[in-house]
Amino acid sequence: MSDTTGSDILVIGGGVIGLMTARELSAAGAAVTLVEMGDTGQQASWAGGGILSPLYPWRFAGPVTALARWSQQVYPTLCTELFETTGIDPEYSTSGLLILDPEEHADALAWAAAEQVQIDTLTQAQITEKEPGLQTDVREALWLGEIGQIRNPRLTKALRTAIEPKVAIREQEEVLELRVTDGRVQGVRTRAGDIDADRVVVCTGAWTAELLAKLGRKPDIRPVRGQMILFYAKPGQIRHLTLYRERYVIPRRDGRVLIGSTLEDAGFDKRTTAEAKEELYRIATAMFPLLKRTPIEDHWAGLRPGSPSGIPYIGPYPGAEGLYVNAGHFRNGLVTGPASARLLADLLLGRDAILPPSAYALEAMRA
Repeated sequence: MSDTTGSDILVIGGGVIGLMTARELSAAGAAVTLVEMGDTGQQASWAGGGILSPLYPWRFAGPVTALARWSQQVYPTLCTELFETTGIDPEYSTSGLLILDPEEHADALAWAAAEQVQIDTLTQAQITEKEPGLQTDVREALWLGEIGQIRNPRLTKALRTAIEPKVAIREQEEVLELRVTDGRVQGVRTRAGDIDADRVVVCTGAWTAELLAKLGRKPDIRPVRGQMILFYAKPGQIRHLTLYRERYVIPRRDGRVLIGSTLEDAGFDKRTTAEAKEELYRIATAMFPLLKRTPIEDHWAGLRPGSPSGIPYIGPYPGAEGLYVNAGHFRNGLVTGPASARLLADLLLGRDAILPPSAYALEAMRA
């Protein structure tokens, strides 16, 4: 069976990067098809925490900061537009981020001065005032009061609903290979047949290297498993995003509290482990003893698209005209998603780019 449905642009991957990329391209008037091997928004985009900041942002290279800062500026408007258009509230809120690692203070404050970001230093009394349920011996903490969060499963659902009238969405259809002839992309081959397209954008997260390897060169993107647990807590018990020793606590509007996340090289294995659950529970209840009286509602794992520098690959794929990549965001796909999608659309459509694109180029492959 061969389905040779044509499209100006084919987006492969229905996570937050693929959905936002399809939204940007369709808004510019392109005929877009999105194909997803499962259901949209069900991989790393669903499994993540939804913190709209890189963790310890001063540790990241300038190109990651640039994507994050641009995206942070547009997120409030984006979420309002999605809510008004779809009736689905991504639950954007400015929770503020409390960082308890004292060894980070010097680097954090130097970065804040250079980037003109507001970071305050809180005393023990101020920490208790901010977060009464927090148990810590830390005498000073960093406070990033402007950091927000979204409820990522609701965001991806809203994005899908928003693009549905304009974008042809094909779910449960795995792309087996990219069809490239004489140095130009022709479309893809899926389990259901061929899809023709003049331009193809690969937004397949942790699976990107596997797909592109068939063309002879691949970016260094690998799956990195992350596990999280969810407590069924009450609203107001925990007020702010809290980060300590690479583990974060995220309170939702309805009171639920997420604790994450592990970093594991487990290939494409998405199974959860008792060891990770115990570790996350121990950390969560040590920080917030009130959680000892709170039932665990869920425990899950997702696969992040790990890359060596954390800088995503955004731009044309060398040697295959019409083929583009938007992948490799590692732990920052949600916070950098709007800027990544806009930059990719700018490059594909020949518009002035919102950011200098060379840092994200695939030419060197950074492998």
